[in-house]
Amino acid sequence: MNATNAIISMLSDRSIIGVMSSSISIMILGFYLGKTNKLNSSFSVPLGEIILSISIPALSFNAFMKDFDKATFINGINILIWSFLIHLFLMGIGNLFYKNLDLEKQLTLKIMSVFGGVTVFGIPIAQALYSDLGVIYSSIFSIPYRVLLYSYGFIKMSGIKMDKKNIKSMFLNPVILATFIGLFIWIFQEYLPQVNISGQNYAFLRIDKTAFWIYKPLAFLAGLCSPLAWLAAGLKLSELSIKDSLRNSIAWQFSLIKTLFIPILVLILIFGVSHLGILQLSSISLGVITIMMATPTASVVIAYSLKYNKEPLITSSCSFLSTVFSLITIPILIAFLQIIN
Repeated sequence: MNATNAIISMLSDRSIIGVMSSSISIMILGFYLGKTNKLNSSFSVPLGEIILSISIPALSFNAFMKDFDKATFINGINILIWSFLIHLFLMGIGNLFYKNLDLEKQLTLKIMSVFGGVTVFGIPIAQALYSDLGVIYSSIFSIPYRVLLYSYGFIKMSGIKMDKKNIKSMFLNPVILATFIGLFIWIFQEYLPQVNISGQNYAFLRIDKTAFWIYKPLAFLAGLCSPLAWLAAGLKLSELSIKDSLRNSIAWQFSLIKTLFIPILVLILIFGVSHLGILQLSSISLGVITIMMATPTASVVIAYSLKYNKEPLITSSCSFLSTVFSLITIPILIAFLQIIN
């Protein structure tokens, strides 16, 4: 597949364009509502509380309500390891990308750079390109991502210190609880008490099969996460003028780093290690990881920023601009991988 065909194929996919355009459209709506005073821009704060306390926990828990396939998991072990290594690597060097800024901004932008919109942007794009295998590999990749986002990301953005007094508070956070409960069910579902449904055995805690009346409301609540986060980001953005947002050099710096420099850096790292015969990846695996790393900043990080007042105006501008950038960089990166393959 040549570069032109690869890019045309990507840009003509309804699923991809739908996800990308939705984030921009809803942020513009939030911006309009705030600018016209139909909603006070301060309403982004209670929206952030709803997102973090209700919607994100539902999203995190329900994400693990899927079958644990051993063969597929074994094939995805390298992706799992790479996900841990990549996130830990970026957590270690992330501040270097923003040495020109003060420490508070460095911290916020580092968290935004490490954690992209894997659930909202990455998985739908991987599915559109690589079908079911893309979903499986992107889901495996997202395991370390979720654990680190809802633990390390939460700790850094909330300012909670890792001492005995606050450990209990951290792990009682709804997002953390939902993540680890869901992860436990997913990994150990074969060893939990089973329920027979239509001739198939499922763990009794697989509520998507055994208690659909619980799973479905959680699914609706989970579905609120991205639109509410985008709406809240738009409301925050309404405190700035469009010109100021586009003139925000930090947002431009972040967007280039997040959607272009980091994916290229990760590709170089993977190619270098693969040359040593270690942790080698298939072309589809490499494509999935590239998509995951090129996504704009995660809605969870925006919610953290709004709730804990960690540079909310900058994060809103960065979120908006990085989403626009990703519309350009993801097709280019995937086309580049197609040419290499």
